[in-house]
Amino acid sequence: MGAGIPQPNGDEKTVKLELTSTKINKVIGRKELSFRVTEASTPSRADVRREIAVLMRTELENVYVRTIEAKSGTRVTTGLAHVYNDVATAESVEPKYIIARNKGKEVKTEEESAAPSAALKEEKQ
Repeated sequence: MGAGIPQPNGDEKTVKLELTSTKINKVIGRKELSFRVTEASTPSRADVRREIAVLMRTELENVYVRTIEAKSGTRVTTGLAHVYNDVATAESVEPKYIIARNKGKEVKTEEESAAPSAALKEEKQ
């Protein structure tokens, strides 16, 4: 497998994920997946994203989890994810808020680190 493809690891918390449907959208270049997770608690978006990347044998940057919904009173969580053929297509098609949700702390730290440096440049001028 490629260097960027996540590997299942026995040490990490793994999510028991079941794909309920797969649609191939050739026009956009993605697969639209519906999934179901049966666990005691709602899994994090990062855990689901990593598990889908492993199942679909693709890089993590190509997977975007659109929705996660926990069914009240059950241990079932359902959701929708998009798996793209390449990162450029994903970034041009997915809304920015979905990209931010899936990147999580990575995007926030990049924005925070860029903001102080821009403020310092303005002060020096």
